[in-house]
Amino acid sequence: MPRKRKLLAQLSALQSNSSFPPFDALENLNAMPDGNSSPKSSKYFAIEKKNSSQLEADFFNQPCVSLAKSFLGQILVRKLPDGRELWGRIVETEAYLGGEDEASHSKGGKQTQRNAAMFMKPGTLYVYQIYGIYFCVNVSSQGEGAAVLLRSLEPLQGLDAMRELRSASRKGPTKLLKDWQLCNGPSKLCQAFGIDKAFDQRDLTQDAAIWMAPGHDLPGEQDVVATTRIGIGNRGEWAQKPLRFYLRGNKFVSIVDKKTEREMAAMGHFSCS
Repeated sequence: MPRKRKLLAQLSALQSNSSFPPFDALENLNAMPDGNSSPKSSKYFAIEKKNSSQLEADFFNQPCVSLAKSFLGQILVRKLPDGRELWGRIVETEAYLGGEDEASHSKGGKQTQRNAAMFMKPGTLYVYQIYGIYFCVNVSSQGEGAAVLLRSLEPLQGLDAMRELRSASRKGPTKLLKDWQLCNGPSKLCQAFGIDKAFDQRDLTQDAAIWMAPGHDLPGEQDVVATTRIGIGNRGEWAQKPLRFYLRGNKFVSIVDKKTEREMAAMGHFSCS
């Protein structure tokens, strides 16, 4: 059977399978005949990879805290204008619960031009700027004005491009960033993934330049640390609520809360390392 016909037959078999293929399945299918894993340029593979490995609307349609936890271990994918793809595993999030949450941009239920994305359907990106320079990216959830901040990623693919983007946004001479420094903070991950205000109000389930893919070996409750959010200032009881979630032991997390980890270990949630 000619190679092209054989590949199309394999693609047809993949499409008929309702479950998501493993990440390496498409790479193996797209390998060169000599075993080289470098993918060939083909519209067929690009379309299959985009559509098959994507979290759909139902995933995002859940309460804010639940979504913040469910994001851990999932993959954020960014396709650059030159066709390169950046992949990062989500390892840290924060939940902002909407009107009642004094630390939320939508506190009191106030809707403005700036925070409009927080009131849109679950899966909508809310991108805002801080200090007039940096950007942060959130994803809307169930709940009026509720959204999840993406705080840190573990870089998986396209690290050289991430370094280029981070360097371009930094002033003066820069040192080569280590892998763990690329996306360990909300503004850093936006720099590394080329996310700016132009991404505000985009739909993660429909956009061709940014989406989420399902992760593998997703964490269990014993792997997740729940602690206070970062940099929200004086917000009374809301400053102390455990609405930040991160993967315990992951070196790509922005800030580790050792005190909370020890307390969780003492309660038997996991063994203290």
